[in-house]
Amino acid sequence: MKIKPFKLERYFAKYEFSAEYLLSSSDCESLSIEDLLRLEENSEKSFKDHWLGYTESLGSPGLRQEISRIYESISSDQILVHAGAEEAIFTFMQAALDPGDHLIVHWPCYQSLFEIAASIGCKISNWEARVENNWELDVDELKGLIQPDTKAIVINTPHNPTGYLMSAETFQETWQIAQSKGIFLFSDEVYRESEHDPDIRLPAACDLGNFGVSLGVMSKSYGLAGLRIGWIATQNQDLYQKITHLKDYTTICNSAPSEFLAELALRHREKIVSRNLEIITSNLGLLDNFFAAHAETFSWIKPKAGPIAFPHLIGQDVDAFCDQLVNSQGVMLLPGTVYDHPGNHFRIGFGRKNMPEALSRLEDFVD
Repeated sequence: MKIKPFKLERYFAKYEFSAEYLLSSSDCESLSIEDLLRLEENSEKSFKDHWLGYTESLGSPGLRQEISRIYESISSDQILVHAGAEEAIFTFMQAALDPGDHLIVHWPCYQSLFEIAASIGCKISNWEARVENNWELDVDELKGLIQPDTKAIVINTPHNPTGYLMSAETFQETWQIAQSKGIFLFSDEVYRESEHDPDIRLPAACDLGNFGVSLGVMSKSYGLAGLRIGWIATQNQDLYQKITHLKDYTTICNSAPSEFLAELALRHREKIVSRNLEIITSNLGLLDNFFAAHAETFSWIKPKAGPIAFPHLIGQDVDAFCDQLVNSQGVMLLPGTVYDHPGNHFRIGFGRKNMPEALSRLEDFVD
């Protein structure tokens, strides 16, 4: 398999551990192991006693049970745990697609959502979210993109990098199109449960039927990226078995300590998400004021979910702006060029406690 360099990850590798402030982070504020163990009585002893042998390839039964509680109709034997979302994307693409197949991808997007399929030899069509439409997707455009050999539609909602949340009507229409044509709807739901208004949360694709596949991870809404735990949820047993067989050639099984801590965290996920939403809401208010005060330099569409947005930089080159900012102020933003997006946008993250300090430095730089 020949695959192109991951532009976003290469950019992060350049600055992530040297910049003082990551104002582009896509995850929420993390927790320490001690923070997690404090959530349950006697958990510290249980953690210390936890066996460090091989774990079950599918994921520990307790963890799969906790993940299944996120969904309405999914059982633990319809969950397959992976080493983060990246491995789960990889195994799905390898299991579902063959050379020459056609894939439709909600774009701009996380590079893996199309690059792995391209490396297999698939044809890719972008279902484009456009800023002039407030990042809304056009279902009629989706209908026009479908070909006889379309195998999957890939969506990401809530969306990275824009913070867009698909409307219930668009989501249902997308599902009906996929289901009626026997096409997989692969739904990247890593920001699910971080909607700023919980009443507009969408159903999970895996709950809708046999062609729905949901991607989840501990990294984003829960802020526990260091656990490296993600999963696939699907009712499609043929696809599930194919992914299971592929995992034997990747990680085989997951980290035992990570599975223990992920299960513990998910038992208290509402508390963790509530804490992260408080940070997001507070920081979002600061951002709203900042962009209003600097309307001659930036424009933005206020996001509806998650800890990220995709503002537009006016009158300057976004790559040069981001480079000068990180080198002079120690504040990292992510230029939209890493998504191959031509609109002079950048990704800003507001899910961390130190965001106000980073925003102050950005304001000093702009002024």
